[in-house]
Amino acid sequence: MTSNVGYTPADKGILIVLSGPSGVGKGTVCKALRSCTSDIVYSVSATTRAPRQGETDGVNYFFKTREQFRQMIEQDQMLEWAEYVGNYYGTPRKFVEDTLNTGKDIILEIEVQGALKVKQKFPEGVFIFLLPPSLPELESRIVGRGTESEETIRNRMSVAVDEIAMMEHYDYAIVNDQVDLACSRIRSILTAEHYRKDRMVSKIQHWMAEVKK
Repeated sequence: MTSNVGYTPADKGILIVLSGPSGVGKGTVCKALRSCTSDIVYSVSATTRAPRQGETDGVNYFFKTREQFRQMIEQDQMLEWAEYVGNYYGTPRKFVEDTLNTGKDIILEIEVQGALKVKQKFPEGVFIFLLPPSLPELESRIVGRGTESEETIRNRMSVAVDEIAMMEHYDYAIVNDQVDLACSRIRSILTAEHYRKDRMVSKIQHWMAEVKK
């Protein structure tokens, strides 16, 4: 008996974790990627800080009380979290999983230490490290902001070297020499990842079961 069940890319979305040193252009690449790829959702973080004017709950952040946030931590509802300047920030597991179950990919832009925490809880994610064309170019970008002191720039460059050394924990490394090229490279990675054998197994098993009926 034949079946009309075909096989297409796995229905479940993919979690993309994007990291890189300060000044490498993570935010710019994320924005460009979302504008040219309709099926990518930007991960919304949770925070205990008060909403700023114009911010909307569930869009900019999930605004929580400290008690609510701590409860989420205790119930393992955070993929990662940290406390910064008296407030908690973190990535809610439910939002990520619900988005993936709709078939949409979700991108999480996060620093290296947070990414490693996510990898412990979500190893099936795709971890991409964004690199500058060179360290002098990275320093030039930071200096070009015009907002950093010389001491801050030195500190950022020192941290950048340490973060780049952590690249071994990622699946891919992309050089951000041009934003459109970086986006194209990431999209190529996602296309290949959707067709990985282990992501297709459940669909193929269903297809084979239908054939045997």
